Amino acid sequence: MKVFKFGGASVKDAEGVKNIVSVLQHTGFRDTLIVVSAMGKTTNALEQVVHSFFENKEQFPHDLQMVRENHHHIIGNLFDKENAEITQTIDAFFDGVLTYLNTTEAKEYSLVYDQVVSVGELVSTTIISHYMQHQEMENQWLDARECIKTDAYFRDANLHWSETEVAIQDAVAGKSTLISQGFIGSAPNGLTTTLGREGSDYSAAIFAYALDAESVTIWKDVPGVLNGDPRKFSDTVLLHQISYREAIELAFYGASVIHPKTLQPLQRKEIPLYVKSFENPDDPGTVVSKGKTLDPLVPCYIVKNDQTLLKLSSKDFSFIVEENISDIFALLHQYQMRVEIIQNSAISFSICIYNKYSKLEPLLEALKTKFKVEVDDGVSLYTIRHFDKPAINFIKSSVGEILLEQRTVNTAQFVVGKPV
Repeated sequence: MKVFKFGGASVKDAEGVKNIVSVLQHTGFRDTLIVVSAMGKTTNALEQVVHSFFENKEQFPHDLQMVRENHHHIIGNLFDKENAEITQTIDAFFDGVLTYLNTTEAKEYSLVYDQVVSVGELVSTTIISHYMQHQEMENQWLDARECIKTDAYFRDANLHWSETEVAIQDAVAGKSTLISQGFIGSAPNGLTTTLGREGSDYSAAIFAYALDAESVTIWKDVPGVLNGDPRKFSDTVLLHQISYREAIELAFYGASVIHPKTLQPLQRKEIPLYVKSFENPDDPGTVVSKGKTLDPLVPCYIVKNDQTLLKLSSKDFSFIVEENISDIFALLHQYQMRVEIIQNSAISFSICIYNKYSKLEPLLEALKTKFKVEVDDGVSLYTIRHFDKPAINFIKSSVGEILLEQRTVNTAQFVVGKPV
């Protein structure tokens, strides 16, 4: 069994759906499990539905209707007039979301988020499965929530591996071509969970691990893994081969092509990961496997925006010691902050964090009871793997004020302030 994963950019419209079907016909789709994300910017649109539900309840039905109509448009361009059955099927998903939002008493944002945003993947895979059948490509639609078993940590759920493995193996046994969803799973209480933004890559790796897959291929709108985001850096270089360890390092620092959790299960069973272009499927792309750290060995540039830099110091100019640091990290865990970089001196402690769950204000209130706190919000974190002097000079000459700098043997990082 092979595992293919197609992201939202590959299925943003009817032409995109037709193209991935063409890719599957070209590469072969037998003995293949196909994991698909929500279409285009659907996840963003559904996030707006959730925001409206909490901030302006009169608005969310309209926001949801806009998402529904976009999918109706795609269906109309795929099926011409033979679309009554598929339209009815996807309308049932959207009606379910509308009913849920009109009746739920849930007040936890992340719980509601997962019940709503997950419909994007359910709808996209339903449309693609039907279109493949329409093209005489036999397949079976698989609800990932029946297979991906997690805890109830909504928006970033943790996997229950043993239960998931058994469920996947039972669901796939005896089948050839399956279409399933990335990003989503289910908690023990039956509620839908999600695996974190961009979690569809991780879903593909989970399926591959459970099935002892031959390989995983992530189909992107880029030729493979580049040494920098081409939207932010010019003259980027295609990386032909990356070791598992190096890919994990790049993902940890924020490389957007591969999800941070994707590599661990593949490495454990030495399942190769290919990153290829759905626009040019015959091109070799990038392979992540055992072997050279990086080929070619060039500096790799990663940028994370919308970060927050905190500088903490003791109120009485005493040392920042283990007890203080323990208190700081307890609060960071309590308020669900992702720690990107830390640096300390005798009387200060600087930390760059990502405020994913919008809990910065209560965190600052808690910190200010024990420390003096300086805040730089909206900063960017630049990371260079395998840096050299020209790479350092390039960053320093092309970004704003550097607020914090840190280097190890292979990695240089810079926290950069907002442009003036």
